[in-house]
Amino acid sequence: MVWSSASLVWTRLARSGSGLAGRLGGAASRMGSSMSSSLDKPAATPVSQIQETISDNCVVIFSKTSCSYCTMAKKLFQDMNVNYKVVELDMLEYGNQFQDALYKMTGERTVPRIFVNGTFIGGATDTHKLHQEGKLLPLVHQCYLRKK
Repeated sequence: MVWSSASLVWTRLARSGSGLAGRLGGAASRMGSSMSSSLDKPAATPVSQIQETISDNCVVIFSKTSCSYCTMAKKLFQDMNVNYKVVELDMLEYGNQFQDALYKMTGERTVPRIFVNGTFIGGATDTHKLHQEGKLLPLVHQCYLRKK
């Protein structure tokens, strides 16, 4: 399969920079998400693109624009004033392939699929539970300390 920058519907929606949105073609979040295009690499599989992005970013949310749970998860990170990367799978030409890859990686096809500090933490309910237990912010801080 050949990836083409012409399929990047979201490029008009992005702010600036590099990261998950560029590699996967997802819409950027309002919290400083950024993008660059590496979808031109035909050898890169969805799994490898997802793994690379997760390792490059402290918080990554795989989402769909029509999903209320996804909106709830993004709002949680916004309210905590935490930058995150978001990929809106329904805005991707190959979104189903990325969702299949996420299924292989996490055991579920549902969204959101949330990764913090390189680790899958679950969906919106799991993320809210971690936050209520006081465990979410320390995970995020660990990542930012590791990246310094």
